[in-house]
Amino acid sequence: MFYKFRLVTLLCCGLCAVILFGMAGACSPEYYKADADEEVYKIIDSKWQDSFGQKVNYTISDVSPSPNDVQIEKAVPLSGKISLAQAVAMATAHNRDYQRQKEQLYLTALSLTGTRYQYALRWFGTIDGSYTDEKDNGDDVSFEAKGGVDKTQLLDGVIVNTGIVFDWVRFLTGAPRTSLSSVLSGDVAVPLLGAGAGKIARENLTQAERNVLYQIRAFNRYRKTFVVSIVTGYYRVLQRRDEVTNSKNNYKRAVESKQRLGMEAKAGRKKPYEVDQAEQRVLTAGDSYVRAQRRYEQQLDEFKITLSLPTDAEVELDQNELKVLEKIGISQPDYTLDAAIETALLQRLDLANSTDSIDDAVRNFILAADGLGPQLNLTGSINVNSREKTDFSQLQFHEGAYQVGLDVDLPLDRKNQRNAYREALITLEWRQREYDNDMDEVKLDVRQAYRRLQEAAESYRIQKNSLKLAEKRVESTSLLLEAGRLRARDLLDAQDDLLKAQNSVTRALVDHAIAKLGFFRDVGVLQVRPDGMWEQ
Repeated sequence: MFYKFRLVTLLCCGLCAVILFGMAGACSPEYYKADADEEVYKIIDSKWQDSFGQKVNYTISDVSPSPNDVQIEKAVPLSGKISLAQAVAMATAHNRDYQRQKEQLYLTALSLTGTRYQYALRWFGTIDGSYTDEKDNGDDVSFEAKGGVDKTQLLDGVIVNTGIVFDWVRFLTGAPRTSLSSVLSGDVAVPLLGAGAGKIARENLTQAERNVLYQIRAFNRYRKTFVVSIVTGYYRVLQRRDEVTNSKNNYKRAVESKQRLGMEAKAGRKKPYEVDQAEQRVLTAGDSYVRAQRRYEQQLDEFKITLSLPTDAEVELDQNELKVLEKIGISQPDYTLDAAIETALLQRLDLANSTDSIDDAVRNFILAADGLGPQLNLTGSINVNSREKTDFSQLQFHEGAYQVGLDVDLPLDRKNQRNAYREALITLEWRQREYDNDMDEVKLDVRQAYRRLQEAAESYRIQKNSLKLAEKRVESTSLLLEAGRLRARDLLDAQDDLLKAQNSVTRALVDHAIAKLGFFRDVGVLQVRPDGMWEQ
């Protein structure tokens, strides 16, 4: 009999272990990841407003993208040439900082799921089993099952904790006996007065909800600045490449001039020192060409990292994008300065976050003020046992222990609450000053962008005229030099001025394109398309 019961006991324990481990294994890590992703993106989608921008390219890298998201391989195109649109798409899909911003958005929403969980009814269930073999008292097997609602703080501040316990013990040797009982217990605390009257509970959840909204705004603001930064980097590389071309052509002109002067010197029409001047200019032009090539390659390598490409990738950017800018020419946005500032104050997402932070500070201030007064909570508890022995199904409510009371905290010691109140008051003033400063910064951004745009437009017009004049000078000095009416130095100076004018025109053109894009960004009207590019 002894061995029979022991065998049965071991089999029961083994079966219970298998069941428990099987239940635990049924929910794999992949399941929990998918469950977290689903809950997080439901939160983000519900809080994403149309005014923030299109809801694309915001899922983290190990989550399936939406059909409209940028989907482009992290590889060099077969042609080795990257257009502006391709560069923006590659950066949006693979840029490391952009990925980090998406992950920050995800983590903020994930934190909210944990906060919401604190205010939900949390059911629990546990099973504990043990086997005891004592020399004097024999052996027994016991199981304890618990279930109920874990200690939960509801949204209105009510704290609930309840559960029921089933305890089963069977003595296997000696005189076999069985004991099976149950216990129902619970307690509740209801805030009635003071900061604890549901306000603290509501505030924690409210702030967590608002934090997700703030992060969505911050992410969309980042997307706009990100696009501008990628376009800026792209055009700056093209500008460097154009400088290389100009320097190379300048070097060729210097060599041709030196060769021509050398032949004229042999014929006795030019002085030997003029040939030396031309030789010196060839060396200077060659050095400028080498340095321009180095600057271009350095900036291209840095831009490759921005696209998450290896620096040894054999790529080049499409020089035709500069020709597109030349065709577009100079165009001014249809905004007066006052209208641009007014639009920015309404559209800038970072300023909206700054505005809402004042509301957060006001709520915390009110909550801290309520904490200075008396606090009153209504409390209650219950504890009911079942009948003795094996009659566990009938709880003896008439013999249960019940308790109702009031928990009063008089305002006799309020040092911590006083400090919290003073801190909340200072924080409110601080947030107000931050908002005022942020609003001034937005106005300054728009004013600077407006002036920069006007300056770039005027500079481009000036440099275009300067280039025409430089080209005319080179042509005229060449003819006059052949006629013997000018020195060689005049031609060499004209060629240097032509190089400067060519570089200045390209720089002014790129500056204007970047300034216009930056103006739309600072006004807040720049929108990011699903392909990563922009539109006004």
